[in-house]
Order: sequence, then C-alpha cells, then structure tokens
Amino acid sequence: MSQKKRILLIDNEAGLCRMMEQVLLDNGYLAKAFTDPRKALEEFLPNAWDLVITDIKMPGMSGLEVLQKVKEQSRDLPVMMITAYATVDMSIQALRKGAYDMLTKPFEPEELIYRVKNALQQSHLLEENRELRQELRGQFSFENIIGTSGGLKEVLGKVGKIAVRDTSVLITGESGSGKELIAQAIHYNSPRHERKFVAINCAALPETLLESELFGYKKGAFTGAKENRQGLLEAADGGTFFLDEVGNLPMNVQKTLLRFLQEKEFIRLGDTTPTRVDVRLLSATNADLKQAVKDGTFREDLFYRLNVVNIHLPSLRERTEDIPQLAAHFIRLQNQKFGTSVKGFEREAMQVLCEYDWPGNIRQLRNVIEACMAMVGAGEDFICRETLDQFIDTDGAPRENIPVAAAGASELPFNAALERFEADLLRSLLKRHGGNIDSAAREAGMNMATMYRKIKKHGIKREEYL
Repeated sequence: MSQKKRILLIDNEAGLCRMMEQVLLDNGYLAKAFTDPRKALEEFLPNAWDLVITDIKMPGMSGLEVLQKVKEQSRDLPVMMITAYATVDMSIQALRKGAYDMLTKPFEPEELIYRVKNALQQSHLLEENRELRQELRGQFSFENIIGTSGGLKEVLGKVGKIAVRDTSVLITGESGSGKELIAQAIHYNSPRHERKFVAINCAALPETLLESELFGYKKGAFTGAKENRQGLLEAADGGTFFLDEVGNLPMNVQKTLLRFLQEKEFIRLGDTTPTRVDVRLLSATNADLKQAVKDGTFREDLFYRLNVVNIHLPSLRERTEDIPQLAAHFIRLQNQKFGTSVKGFEREAMQVLCEYDWPGNIRQLRNVIEACMAMVGAGEDFICRETLDQFIDTDGAPRENIPVAAAGASELPFNAALERFEADLLRSLLKRHGGNIDSAAREAGMNMATMYRKIKKHGIKREEYL
C-alpha cells in the first residue's frame, strides 16, 4: 500500500483550517493545520511534507513570505496559494516565486481535492524525473565506462577535467568506438546535467532536411510547412547538443552553425527574428576534418570553433586488454534482458575475440555477442568457438554478409533474419504510402530522421517502393 501524502495547511481563519483538514482526512490524506504561519514554519522540515497550502493575506507574515521560505528549503515541494482577493498581478507574483497553483475563496471541497490531486501528481512527476536524471548520471558515470587500458584512462582523465567547463569539444575516433557515450558522459557530469541531452547524426539526414531539423522553421517557409516547428537545437536549450558525424554538414548549414556559435542565436527557415539559445555544443567525427578544411569541404573557422578541446578515442584493436571486460558487460546486459544465464566465452573463443581486428569497434563487438547469445542452446553455459565463427572469420577479416535474398528467414542467423525483416517492413510501408516517407515514418512509430537512416542502412532504392 502506498504511503499517505502529508499536507501542511496554513490559514489564519480557524474555521477554514478545520474544514480543509477534515476534507483532506476524509479523502485519505494526512493533514495538519496552523493558524499562525510562524509556528507552521517552525515545524516545517523539507522531507516531512508532500504539499503546502497557505493563505496569501495573513497577519504577521504573508503567504508570499511563507512561499519564499518553503522554496529556500525545498525547491521542488509544491505550494498552493489561497486568496479571497485574486488579482492578475498577485497571481503573477506568486507564480514567479514558485507557487504551483492559486485557489480562490470560497471554494467547494471537491475543487480543493481536485487541485490537491493535480499538485501531488506534478510533484510525483518531478520526483520521477529527478530519479531518472540520477539514474542517467550513474549510467554515464566514468565508473560505468568499461575498460582499464591506458588509452581509455587517458580519455576519461581528460573528460573529467573538461566536463565541468562549458566549452566546445570535438570527439574523434573510428566508427563504433563510443564517441556518443563519451559525449553523454561529459553532459551528465557537467553543470547542465539536469537539462536535456539532444543528439543528431548529420550523416543520417539528406541536406534538404538537415537545416530544418537543426534550426526549425516558420509556417509557410516551404511547401508542406503547415505550422511552426522547433528545431533540435532549440529543444536542447539549457542543456547539451551533440552533432555526430559533423564532417557531413553541408556548407550552407556550416555557415548557419558558425553564426550560432559566434552570436548564440540563429534565424529559423522563413523567419526574420533571431532565436537565442543557450546550449553547450559537442561534436564528433570519424573523418579527418583537417584534411576536409584543406580540401575546401569544411570551413576552417567552424573547425576551430568546434575543436576548442579535442578528445580522441582509441580503436578497440588499440585496447584489446579491455575486450574481456566489455564482453562480460554485454553478456550481462543480454542475460538481464532475456532472462538467460550465459556465463561467458570458452577459452578458445575468448582468444579469437582478443585477436580479431574489430573494424566496427565496440559496436561490432556488442552486435556479435548479441548474435552469439541468440544462437546458444538451452543449458549451454558458455559461447563456443563454433558459435563465434558464424559471425566473424578467425583470420581477422570480417565475414562476408550472408546474401539475404538467397535464403529463407529460418536458415539465417538471428541478426541477419532481423535485418531482412526490418528491410522488408520498410519497403512495405513505403509502398503503402506511395513513397511518402513522413507518413510511413508515422505509421512505423519513428521520426523521419530514423526512417531516413534505416533506408540508407538497408540500401533501399526509390524504384523498390514507387
């Protein structure tokens, strides 16, 4: 049974206090009433109450003063104000000081209970968000980034120093080496950790969509722009914005991004008024941006704006001593997800893991382990060499992709069958919607960016669905 919510009542009218106290008690709440606000504050402890209800006009101390003192000790505790003389100015003043709601006298018991339920529900959501943020901070703490190699320790040492400094960081490294994980670790260990972390893969969107996804647009900016739309950069206001594969930014977007980094503002498509946004920008690339600057495909001034601090992630083949820990971590995650009890790899299979070249880095290792565990038979405790050989070649070169069209799903390894199913589903959706990617994405329950990325991933051509 859930614990009863505790409500502190403050009103200099003794009769109203008794009425509210009884109504709340009758509806399953614990309530305690005070006619003297000073005495109420003497007994106030931040964790002792779930809601405070106070009158605004009281002798000796106003409700606004009570509100201020409560918020000084417990910022997220909801406070409801009661008044018989509600004015717009008074309401604005109370809300600015942190009041959750205003209740005007006289009121019916039903209205009181309705407002109380709303306030407590809001408080519950805030608590859930706070717990989620703490969980995310723990998930992306340095201790949870797996590995003890010298290269990784050097990276984490650098991350620890720059996380607290609000500066731009360029993360470099091969595809699949964990660049976004490092970006998230920077965010969740920074002063911005309670605000949003928003990421976009610049390689996953066509040039025509990238600018509107980043900066948003005004209604009527182009055909199909039926309403104002907030861009991802604006959605990250107060938090951190992560540009993955930043080397794929087209020149026109590079110009707009540079202006934002210089002025902290941008102009949305179709708009004439600048939009100001406060974000920390992190970016990542597996390309050589210095060479791109020389080739004229990346702006030199933008490169230096993004590359205030550089963090280079070593490839997995440069930190082979971390492979057993990473393998154990991914096996544990799969066991938790599917209720299995695989203990690890047999000795020979582990040797293959450590000697393999891993061109796809940590992402490839995770996918191979997931595929191996899908093939482990019931009662088998360890992944054997024969199972591993289905997904990588032992000479260090990755296996050729199994030709999906040549075999039925029942003949394919788990991951290949899953890939085939996803590709066929996308083609079917696109055919059903006449090639309208936006409509197909909505039916699939994904955003357009994800849909474009999956179309590119599976190599689906327009002639296959039009």
